[in-house]
Amino acid sequence: MSRPGGDATVGSDEKRQKGKATPDTIKMGCIAMVMKEGQLRRAEILSIKDTKSGRQFYCNFDNFNKRLDEWVPAARIDFEQDVEWPNPDKDKQKDAKTKKTSTVSKKQPSKKSNQKKASKREQSVASDGQTPHPWTEFVEGQPGKNNRQRAQTEDGTDANASLEVGGDKGVKRRADEMDMDEDEIPADAAKKQRQPSFSREQEIEKLRTSGSMTQNPTEVSRIRNISKVEFGHYVLFPWYFSPYPEVFGQEDCIYICEFCLSYYGELKSFVRHRQKCTLTHPPGNEIYRDDYVSFFEIDGRRQRTWCRNLCLLSKMFLDHKTLYYDVDPFLFYVMTTRDDRGCHIIGYFSKEKESTDGYNVACILTLPQYQRKGYGRLLIQFSYELSKIEGKLGSPEKPLSDLGLLSYRQYWSENIIDILLGYNERKEPCTIENIAVALAMTTQDVEHTLQALKMQVYHKGEHKIVVPDKLIKQREKSKAKQKRLIDPERIQWKPPVFTALNRTWGW
Repeated sequence: MSRPGGDATVGSDEKRQKGKATPDTIKMGCIAMVMKEGQLRRAEILSIKDTKSGRQFYCNFDNFNKRLDEWVPAARIDFEQDVEWPNPDKDKQKDAKTKKTSTVSKKQPSKKSNQKKASKREQSVASDGQTPHPWTEFVEGQPGKNNRQRAQTEDGTDANASLEVGGDKGVKRRADEMDMDEDEIPADAAKKQRQPSFSREQEIEKLRTSGSMTQNPTEVSRIRNISKVEFGHYVLFPWYFSPYPEVFGQEDCIYICEFCLSYYGELKSFVRHRQKCTLTHPPGNEIYRDDYVSFFEIDGRRQRTWCRNLCLLSKMFLDHKTLYYDVDPFLFYVMTTRDDRGCHIIGYFSKEKESTDGYNVACILTLPQYQRKGYGRLLIQFSYELSKIEGKLGSPEKPLSDLGLLSYRQYWSENIIDILLGYNERKEPCTIENIAVALAMTTQDVEHTLQALKMQVYHKGEHKIVVPDKLIKQREKSKAKQKRLIDPERIQWKPPVFTALNRTWGW
C-alpha cells in the first residue's frame, strides 16, 4: 500500500515557502509532518473541519494509497518542524481553471435540449464509462456499446481478432471501447474526452497510488466526510466519501445498526434504538442457507429505506458507486452469517430487475472486516448460479473497481481452467461458446480472460487454447486452500417476474 523511499507524491515539485505554523494558522494546501504508524510522515492537508472533539485535519500521506487518507487531530501534527506553505500564485491559477471548467460544463447541457433527458441510472453508467482502467489488457477487449462494435459483428469479423493488441493502437482503442453511449454525449465533447492528458505509464501509476478507479477530478477530490463507523462489534474506517447528512460529518464516530442499518450520531440515541429494534435479519426472503452463510433477496421497491441505507454504507468503501437513492429498479442479494443474535451482513450484490445489457451484477461489495476470507468469491459464484437458473449468460457491470476486478479475474480464470482440464481428460473438443454456457459467462468475458492469461494462441491458421503448466500448478495449490463453495442444490429461488408498469413482483 505504501512505497517508502519513493519520490514525493503530495504537493508540487515547485519550491515552497517554509515556516512555523500552529493549529489555528495552518490551512489547506500546507504540507506538514504527521504521525502515522508510529513515525512522522510527510502529508498534505486537504481539508479542515471542527468536530465535537476539536479541530481535525484531512491528510494525504506521501507515497501512500488514497484509501489510507485519514482525519487526524492536531496532536498528531508536528508543529515544531517547519510547514511547507502553498504557493499563492499557483492557487490563483487553479481557481481560474476551475471557473473555466465550471463555465464549460454549464454550457454543455444546452446542446442536449432536443435529446431525451437521461435517467439517474443512465447518468451513473455514463460517468463510470469515462473511467480509465489500469489493466489495459482487460480493457482493450471490453465490448463497447457504440456503432463500431455493431459494425464488427455484422461484418462477421472473427471475435478473436479484436483481442490482438499492438503498439500504440491499444491506448487509442481503450478510449474508444469504454462503456459509453454515443447518444448521451455530443460527438465533439466525446472526442475531447477521449484524448489522454497524460501518458499510459503515468495513468497507471496515478490509478495505483490514488486507490481510485475514478479519474474525474471532481470525484477524486471529494474528501471523506465520515471518520469512523461503529458497526456491530466492529469499528470501521471508511475509504471514500458517502452522502450521509452533512451534520454527521461533524461527529467523531457514527453508529450504524447492523440489522436495520439506521445511522445515529449520538451513542445514547443508538443505544435506545438497539433496545427497540426488533429486526434480526435483512428484510427479505431467505433463498439460500448452508452451514456457513445465508442469502436474502430484497426488493428495492418494497424496502426502500433499508436498501438506501445499505447503499450509503457501501458507498464508504466504493469510489465508483454514484447511485444510492433510486433503488426501485434493483434487487439486492445480501450474504449473512448467523449466530444467536441474528444474521450479520457480510456483503451483498445488486442487480437490475431488467437489464438491457445482460448484467447479472450492478454493484458488489464485501465489508472490510470480512475481506480476504473467500466471501467475495461466494458472492460472485452465487450471482452466476442465479444466471444459470435464469438460463442466461451474465456479466458484471463495467467498469469494475480495482478489488472487484481482481476477484472476478481470479474466479473466471480458476473456473475456465477447471473446465479446460475436464475437456482435456475426456479428450473432447472445446469452444469458447461451450465454456460460456457451462459457466453462465458471456463469451466476451471468456475471451478477455483467455487473452489476459495468454492462453489463446493462433497456430497454423487456427485459434487454439493452451493451458500452461504454471497455471495448472497454481490451480492445484488454490484448490488445497479453498474451503467454501455455494451448493446449487440448496438455492430455493425462481426468477421473479415484474410488470412493465411498476417493475415490482408479478403476484
